[in-house]
Amino acid sequence: MLAALMGGQSLTASELAFLACVSRPTASGHLSKLVNARLLTVTKKRRNRYYRIASPLIARMLEGIKAVAAIEVPPRYQPRSARDDALRFARTCYDHLAGHLGVAIADALVKKGYIVLGDDGGEVTEAGARFLTSFGVKLAPAPGGRIFCRPCLDWSERRYHVAGYVGSEMLRRCLELGWLNRLREQRAITITAIGRAGLLATFGIKLDTEDPTKVAAE
Repeated sequence: MLAALMGGQSLTASELAFLACVSRPTASGHLSKLVNARLLTVTKKRRNRYYRIASPLIARMLEGIKAVAAIEVPPRYQPRSARDDALRFARTCYDHLAGHLGVAIADALVKKGYIVLGDDGGEVTEAGARFLTSFGVKLAPAPGGRIFCRPCLDWSERRYHVAGYVGSEMLRRCLELGWLNRLREQRAITITAIGRAGLLATFGIKLDTEDPTKVAAE
C-alpha cells in the first residue's frame, strides 16, 4: 500500500485493499496504524476517506529503503513482466520523475551544465535557471522550507534522478505539456508522441522505437 501511494496520489481504502490483494477490513487496520504512526494522512470527502503519504520527507525515507534493499539484499528471481518494465522505464517517485527516463533527464541536465548533482546535494546553475525558466519550470522559492534541488538515488537504475522542488516542477511541466500520461492507481508513466518529440528537441533524449523501455542521449 505504501508503494502504491508513492505515486503521489490519494487513494481510498478499497483501492489500496485491491492493490495489496487483501480484504477491506485488513487494509483498514493497517491504514489506521500507518496514520497513527504519521506515515500517512487521511482526508474525508463525502463518503470516502482518501489516504496519501504524509510528506515529501516520508516519501524520501521510503524510497531510500527501497534503494538500500535493491543494493544490499540479494535479488530473488522474478519472471520479467510488462508491469515491472513499465515501472523501471518511467514512474513517479512521490512527486518527481524516476526510472530510466528520470535518470536520462538528470544526465542531460548535468551534461549541459544546468544542474550539479552529488552525494552532498544538488544545485541549479545560472545557465540552468535560465533554461528551466524558459522551459516553464517555476523557480520561485520552495514552499515550506522544502529542499530546492537534490539528488535521489533511483532504486532500479542505482543512479541519481532529480528530486526536491525542481524535480516536482519538472514533472508538473511535462504533464502540463502533454508529454507524459499519469494513470490513477499506477506509478508507471507513459510517454505521448508529443512527448517523444519534446524530449528529443529539449533534452536530446531519443527513445528506442523498437524497445520503448530504452532511452539514449544524442
